[in-house]
Order: sequence, then C-alpha cells, then structure tokens
Amino acid sequence: MRALKLHASTLRRLEGTLFITPWIVGFFAFVAFPLGFSLYMSFHRVKVTVSGIETVPNGFDYYREILFSDGGLLYDSLIPFLREAAVMIPIILIFSMMVAILLNQKFWGRTLFRILFFLPVIFSSGQIMMEFIQQGEGSLSFVDSLHIQYFIQDYIPASWAEPINHVLSSFVLVLWYSGVQILIFLAGRQTIASSVYEAARIDGADPWNTFWKITLPGLVPFLFLNMIFTVIDLFTFPSNPIISKVNTTNYGLSSALAWIYFVIVLLFIGLVLLVFSRVDKAFGGKG
Repeated sequence: MRALKLHASTLRRLEGTLFITPWIVGFFAFVAFPLGFSLYMSFHRVKVTVSGIETVPNGFDYYREILFSDGGLLYDSLIPFLREAAVMIPIILIFSMMVAILLNQKFWGRTLFRILFFLPVIFSSGQIMMEFIQQGEGSLSFVDSLHIQYFIQDYIPASWAEPINHVLSSFVLVLWYSGVQILIFLAGRQTIASSVYEAARIDGADPWNTFWKITLPGLVPFLFLNMIFTVIDLFTFPSNPIISKVNTTNYGLSSALAWIYFVIVLLFIGLVLLVFSRVDKAFGGKG
C-alpha cells in the first residue's frame, strides 16, 4: 500500500515536471540567455565584424555615462514619461472600472458592446497605434475646439503641462487600449455575489454607497492586478521614448540603458505595491 502511494506521488511529480518543461526550456532558450548576454554586453564595448562579435571589457563606463556624464540620454526622456504615466494610469484604471461596471448590467446588446471594447486589443499592433498617434487621430475633438491645451499651458507648470497635453493628444487611443483592464474588472465584478447587493437594497443603501461599500472593496485585488498590467503596458507602449533609445547599434550602451530602465520599472512596480498595500488597508484588507 505504501509502495502504491509512493508510486502515485512520483507520477504526480513527473506529470507536473512534464507540464512545466516546455516553459523551462523556452525560458532558458529565449529569455535567460538574451538577458544574461545583454548584461554581459553592458560591461563591454561590442563590435560586430565579419568574423563574429568582438567584445572589449569596459567596466561600469556605460553606466556612469548614462547616469552621470550624459544624463540627458536618460533623464530628458524618462522624467517627462514618468509624469505622463502618472497621469495615464489613473485615467485607464478609472475608465476601465466604470466601463466594466456598465457592461455588467443587463441590457440589450451587452455581448456586442463587450466585444467592441475588446476588439482593439486584438487588432491593434504597436505600429498601428503609432500611426494613429502621429496622424493626430487619438485626440478628442472638443479638446481642440475649446483650446484646452492652451489653458493647461497657462495654468499648470510646464513640467506637467507637456505630459498632460501629450496624454490628451492620444486620449482616445489610451481608452481604446484598455480592453484587457475592462475584461479583468468585469471578471472581478462578477465575483461579488448578487445577494450582497440585494441585502444592501433591502437596508436602503443607494447606488453611491453601494459602490463605495461593496463594489470598490470587492474590486481592490483586481485593481492591483490592473495597476501592474497597466504599468508594464505603459513602459512597453509604442510611444515610449526610452524604447527607441535602447534600439541602437551601440550594443554595449543600449544594453546598459536597458538594464537601468529595467531597474526603474521594478522600482515603479514597487511603488505600485506600496500604494496598493495602503489602499488595501484603507478598505479593511490585511495588507
């Protein structure tokens, strides 16, 4: 009997190993090696020749150049982009949450509207998004007609006015690109039992109080998931100015810039985790 249990346990482990083997092979073949090689190149001067790749040790020179000697290579684009991300993240989260709540209601054509909100995620590639932005197709018509951008420039500090105007110029595309967040919030909304809302209505709670006391606390875990997804999505967005600076022929410098940018993304995600822990505690979570 004991032998049969050991045999069954071994089979389960073997099955789990077989299921995860394709991921392990793919990770080491397509992720781990490129990551390790890019880290190696960041400490070398790399030259591609006919005979192969030549590398000369360079130490931390590229890192010192990016962070201290030539700060404009990173900071001139990074700081405005971080301000732009700070504006875009709340907009995307609030918009996708509100749309998800609306799409959870019962009305004629609900399935069609759900499909319409998610279709752009399937059909819109990065290049298509860039073309729309460059052609000015992402801006809101009333923003141009009311000259809101000039109002922003006059009454908001220049360091924030430019990122806000850039967000407004691609506002429709930002909302159009929120399909995944809407889907996650919609799934989260459906985890809240309808009996809770029925009890709230019986107790005389209005929709406003119901949202703040039931819906929003129930969506906090999904809010965190969407925050992480949105941060990663924005940091790899086609209009990201840092990405274009990474894709250069100076492989050593580009690799160093990519690793610095990677650390900055991790720090930004750490900030998101800190904000989420505060929000979770505010809504009575365990943190």
